[in-house]
Amino acid sequence: METGHSLERTLTHHDHVRLQRLLAQQPTRAGAQALQDLLDGSDIVSAREVPTTVVTMNSRLLLDEPHGGKRYTLTLCYPPQARPAEGLVSVLSPVGASLLGLRVGETARWRTPGGHEGAARVLALLFQPEAHGDLAA
Repeated sequence: METGHSLERTLTHHDHVRLQRLLAQQPTRAGAQALQDLLDGSDIVSAREVPTTVVTMNSRLLLDEPHGGKRYTLTLCYPPQARPAEGLVSVLSPVGASLLGLRVGETARWRTPGGHEGAARVLALLFQPEAHGDLAA
């Protein structure tokens, strides 16, 4: 299944609230409008109800590039924790926003501010906070 920014995503109530606060504090930050659009079109569930196959904040993912490309891991995080070279990707980045709320098996697609297009399929969730009992991750 291929997914873009415009499709409905599943978010936990806690993630939705924290991300709304983040956007309220930094409404003009790069990536803010794309994230706001994603939040506006999301299906909101409690942390206890979120499927273990859904990418939530602080999830660690195994991804692969389309057509048998390389596999890699990354962790979806908040901007202050972002260290892309270490695999910690901000939810406000094009890559991060494209992954939030996807399910295992779906493909994220993004375009960087420089115009580069990318895509990656979510192969597995190596860690999802809610699945490990952290209901306020």
